[in-house]
Amino acid sequence: MSTRPQPTQHEKVLKDDDFIVSKTDLKGIITYGNRIFIQMSGYSEAELLGSPHNILRHPDMPRVVFKLLWDTIQSQREICAYVKNLAKDGSFYWVWANITPSLDRTGNLIGYYSVRRKPRSEAIQVVEGLYRTLLEAERKAGDGQAGMKASMAILNQTLEQKGMSYEEFVFGL
Repeated sequence: MSTRPQPTQHEKVLKDDDFIVSKTDLKGIITYGNRIFIQMSGYSEAELLGSPHNILRHPDMPRVVFKLLWDTIQSQREICAYVKNLAKDGSFYWVWANITPSLDRTGNLIGYYSVRRKPRSEAIQVVEGLYRTLLEAERKAGDGQAGMKASMAILNQTLEQKGMSYEEFVFGL
């Protein structure tokens, strides 16, 4: 993909019984996407396959969330998160994502598998506020490690104040 779409305020909403499924290799390159993934993204299957999954990354998403996701799945543990995706036409759609490592028969990590569904609107209201705070910390501290560190400190402080782990927080929304 040569140019990133310009985000709009148009929201696409998954149906209650829709499931988005995709697979990537170890570097996050898309190797499979189901029909709903293709429809919601607005890209053709040919455009998606072989592309990095981050073509769907919405600029409203704090980088620290993806760092948390990558750190977790690369350590061969599953993770769930609320993610705002950017479609090819600039529209956006929220998902409740479950991302798991894919292992071969001998236990070697070979890629990642993600199933996403429609999130609860009440959860998105909470997550949007948190993500805005994290994103603002990243922007103020600048690109790179300083922004990531500032954002992670706020996320950890938020979880500590709630007396919860990340998993307890997202599952409690």
